[in-house]
Parts: sequence; structure tokens; C-alpha cells
Amino acid sequence: QVQLVESGGGVVQAGGSLRLSCAASGRAFSGYAMAWFRQAPGKERDFVASIRWSGGSTFYADSVKGRFTISRDGFKNTVYLQMNSLKPEDTAVYYCAARPSTIGVTTRGALYDYWGQGTQVTVSS
Repeated sequence: QVQLVESGGGVVQAGGSLRLSCAASGRAFSGYAMAWFRQAPGKERDFVASIRWSGGSTFYADSVKGRFTISRDGFKNTVYLQMNSLKPEDTAVYYCAARPSTIGVTTRGALYDYWGQGTQVTVSS
């Protein structure tokens, strides 16, 4: 059974940094795409970034491009989201997600099969 467990959230001042982790278990993830989504109070869940487990190609939402970096560690079976230059509008619950995918980029959350429980990120102004 696939499990995704996020950690690393917290409270940070605007301009600061945080690194989120997503520990993945339950299967081999080669051939999978991993992604981060976020949901602010009263808003829809938004795509943040994705990475292909094999090959490591990445894709970012325009709102985080140049500030966030997604990466994965195959030995630790962990996906990371390094978040720099944080803004108050980055405040949200951040979720890790996974889906079988060998081509293309999917930003639609409904197409992801597995989700973590989420970790809260709060950026104060």
C-alpha cells in the first residue's frame, strides 16, 4: 500500500525559507510522477510543482517558478520541496501526491492516485 507522509511545515517570516519532505513507501516509484499541491483556506487546491521519479524532469506553477525547487532522493524514497523567498500568499496546507506517469506533465489533482495528509505552511508578513 502506497503511503506518502509530509513533514517540514511551520511558521516562517516573509522572505524566509522552508524545506518540505515527502517520505514515500509501499512500492517502487520508478515510472511515477510526484507532485506538490497546496490549498489555502477557502480556496481550491492548486498545483505547485512536479517531478518525474525516473529522469528527474520538473515542472512548476508560474507563481513559484524561481523560488521553489522540487527534487527527489531515490535512496531515501523522499521528495523535497525547497521553498525560498516565501510570501504570505504561499500560506497553505501543502500536499504530496503521486501517480503512475511516464510521459507529459499533469497539473490536475484529480488525476493523482495517492496523497499525503498535508503539512501546514504559514508565512507571516
